[in-house]
Amino acid sequence: MNYIGSKYSLIDFLETSIDKTLKLHNETKKPSEMVFADLFAGTGVVSGSFKQKGYSIIANDIQYYSYVITKHMIENNGNLDEEKCARLFDELNQLEGVKGFIYKNYSYEGTEGQEFRRMYFSEYNAKKCDAIRIKIEQWLTEGKISGNEYYFLLGSLINSIDKYANTASVYGAYLKKLKSSALKEMQLIPLPIMHGKVDCKVYNEDINELVKKVSGDILYLDPPYNARQYCTNYHLLETIARYDNPIIKGKTGLREYSDQKSVFCMRNKVAEAFEDLIKNANFKYIFLSYNNEGLMSFDTIEKIMKKYGKYKVYMQTHRRFKADNARDNKAESTVEYLHCLIKEK
Repeated sequence: MNYIGSKYSLIDFLETSIDKTLKLHNETKKPSEMVFADLFAGTGVVSGSFKQKGYSIIANDIQYYSYVITKHMIENNGNLDEEKCARLFDELNQLEGVKGFIYKNYSYEGTEGQEFRRMYFSEYNAKKCDAIRIKIEQWLTEGKISGNEYYFLLGSLINSIDKYANTASVYGAYLKKLKSSALKEMQLIPLPIMHGKVDCKVYNEDINELVKKVSGDILYLDPPYNARQYCTNYHLLETIARYDNPIIKGKTGLREYSDQKSVFCMRNKVAEAFEDLIKNANFKYIFLSYNNEGLMSFDTIEKIMKKYGKYKVYMQTHRRFKADNARDNKAESTVEYLHCLIKEK
């Protein structure tokens, strides 16, 4: 998924910097003996990478669609009957489309006669998405699939349908004409199955509350950097994940999102929230990904982290994520910082 803030292209930088920090502090534990927490998990890129390195993982995100994807990527190991799952994917791909919530509210044909004619998906893909989403829920209710299989199928649907969205990467707006990728007929493609340690856990909670209840060795933090809320940028994926027939409003069909707004996107609240997080974190090593254009200044981050132990920073130039053409006048790249704290109890 083309996701704002994804660290896919920075994995080598993160892994190298974290490994270097552990060696500099003579860490004697092996990855198999350590707990790695990724509490702004997004699509699970970082936690998935460290799972494959042998760590026990704690992952979290306040967005439910993120939770669904990460629930599969992190908690599913050898607990899936892969032959059965292959049959389930085949059955889902053969379904005829139905006129469900996504079709009726987010396709041009389905919104005929409404105040806003939305064009997030083609008629075919909207109906296919509805059919698959309804069938997955039906299978779970009937006991045909396990919870592990449910998150595998649903996470794969979220990841697959995103590839056919008629947007410029995020769901804050849709394009006026169906682009070439949106015209293609959707195929449900399985997410990868990452094998690793079985004692991994994924949460769907507010991070500042969750951090008081979990503990481990390494805490990796990748909060939002700016004022753009993920709950509005990806509202349609949230609705597909929950499929709860929400009341929606406006040109883009936004669902109610007040309980998912992040204080890390609010300039007047982010520093206080960040210090509260660091203060309550029961982890020896804390790493923060942040760039040079974030709401918190470099000096603010450094000052807060130094209050709680030994501080160091790594940096690397990183190509900017562009969701639209409105920001083309901005620099092509940013400086990505990995702030490091060795916390003193």
